Amino acid sequence: MKKQVICWTVFPLLCILLLFLSVEAQTCSPSGKIKGKTPPPGQCNQENDSDCCKDGKWYTTYKCSPPLSSQTKATLTLNSFERDGDGGAPSECDNQYHSDDDPVVALSTGWYNNGKRCLKYINIHGNGKSVRAKVVDECDSTMGCDSDHDYQPPCPNNIVDASKEVWKALGVPENDWGEMDIYWSDTD
Repeated sequence: MKKQVICWTVFPLLCILLLFLSVEAQTCSPSGKIKGKTPPPGQCNQENDSDCCKDGKWYTTYKCSPPLSSQTKATLTLNSFERDGDGGAPSECDNQYHSDDDPVVALSTGWYNNGKRCLKYINIHGNGKSVRAKVVDECDSTMGCDSDHDYQPPCPNNIVDASKEVWKALGVPENDWGEMDIYWSDTD
């Protein structure tokens, strides 16, 4: 406590800078790396231009996502939630597959928040439009390059992985589907 008083009375501008930096430091940092391995033949589904792990390449992992706000910036990606789609296993929230004609999403590990957003809706804003989508899965930022993750790398920490219906509802031309900057928020 004594050090804080000295800081504020002797170096107020330095204290403000340190306070700002400590708030900035609360953003999400990498938690580790995993080494990729070549998937067995035919085991990595590349539907929707999904990446497959590469042997020897190191992939960054995260246990967190950037802080939430009323309009959280994210990257929208394309995913199939159907059986035999590039999403791999059934959705984490309900152990079911979902039609790509339904507005459903998977969130990066931190935003998925141990399933606390499961089967709840979020608002997605992009391309001048908005859509309401149901959270049905986690886009795992902590693991990857194995059969459970369809031999795909770990998800970045800022992903909203969306069905085709979400892309359609945002009015994005099909040839532009894949990756897009968006904002999202929890619904009321």
